[in-house]
Amino acid sequence: MTSKKKEDAEEVLPKKEAKEEKIIKEPVNAYLSNERVLTESSDNAREFYNQSRYGELLDDGRVQLSLIESVYLLEKKRLIAYDQRNKPVGFEKFLKKAQKFEPNFWVRYCVYKDIRNRGYIIKTALKFGADFRIYDRGVKPGEDHARWVVFPVHEGSVLTWYEFAAKNRVAHSTKKRLLIGIVDAENDVTYYEIKWLRP
Repeated sequence: MTSKKKEDAEEVLPKKEAKEEKIIKEPVNAYLSNERVLTESSDNAREFYNQSRYGELLDDGRVQLSLIESVYLLEKKRLIAYDQRNKPVGFEKFLKKAQKFEPNFWVRYCVYKDIRNRGYIIKTALKFGADFRIYDRGVKPGEDHARWVVFPVHEGSVLTWYEFAAKNRVAHSTKKRLLIGIVDAENDVTYYEIKWLRP
């Protein structure tokens, strides 16, 4: 097995070049109900899904977003969230609610945000036994398979060899590359790409 350090992170997940996502001018309204976030049914909401594959498009034209996607879109000021009483929920308050529902949320969010900011589509990978799956640039879910599975960990966390081998097995069995995203105290992310080598 080999690993790639931060100096090689640009090789593993290079940053996006000049082309940026089409910016949606008006934020989309969304409604928080426990662990679900549903957008209004609008063209801008559907653009979240059609253009950048945020969330899942529902039959009624709304988009169901994950908590992590919602926090990212709130921080980017592309989403306005409302609670069950129809009161706006700001970024900080939404973040606190999300952290109650999902353990390790902040570490996972740091990795999610970094990968999205690099211009990649990142989706959950629970069915693969990983935190996230990442698609090559220009590839949307459904068009081709994800290239990587990524496991976010805090730099102070302990990872046993058994856990490390299990993560490797998940990536190998799903024919994806394994990335470990290590989040430091400054919320910077260093990626290690793990590969099996035959001697």
